[in-house]
Amino acid sequence: MENNVLKYVLVPINRAGWPFIAGALLLSVIFALIWPPLVVPGLLLSAFCTYFFRDPDRYVPVRPGLVVSPADGLVSAVEPATPPAELGMGDVSLMRVSIFLSVFDVHVNRIPTGGEITELAYHEGAFLNAAEDKASDLNERQSVRMKTTDGRDIVFVQIAGLIARRIICTLKHGQSVRAGERFGLIRFGSRTDVYLPDGVAPMVAVGQRMIGGETVIADLTSDEEIRAGEVR
Repeated sequence: MENNVLKYVLVPINRAGWPFIAGALLLSVIFALIWPPLVVPGLLLSAFCTYFFRDPDRYVPVRPGLVVSPADGLVSAVEPATPPAELGMGDVSLMRVSIFLSVFDVHVNRIPTGGEITELAYHEGAFLNAAEDKASDLNERQSVRMKTTDGRDIVFVQIAGLIARRIICTLKHGQSVRAGERFGLIRFGSRTDVYLPDGVAPMVAVGQRMIGGETVIADLTSDEEIRAGEVR
């Protein structure tokens, strides 16, 4: 029983966060040497870095055809859109689900469905507020195209935000992946877009909270229409 409780309290930290945590702790020591009360903001910064880079395990639904959310956050848009030009998919318009991550969300990104990575493209850009629609086109981003196990294309994009300054993506061309696997993160506020195959409708609505690797955003085997959402 004690081990189960500790598993939920002591959340793992992503390795990309350790330099920031160590730096914040070192800063706390320096502040304390200068003037002891200054240790408080240093420790608060350390606590924030630890919280930001938390990397909890997720329970991924594994039925074939399910597409899970690649990120924690709120659905900010569900609309037709053209995938990033650097992927070479032409002017085809696909349903796009955009997920906005605040600085308080888990920022580890996860693979939306099983298949093979077929294209990776990095695009330099601006650092506008990731909640804005134009962020998908203008901001710095890492675009990924993959072929699902049933032969369809899915695109997911890591987009930098207002204060984000680094996108981490560990994927390689030709890599086989499974739904829910970790593949990277975006530091300090960001957005993640998913472009679904033609004819596939999202099963989420604007304003809905996503849990990366767990929330189902689409079913490739379903012919369901786009869902509407209400606050109740």
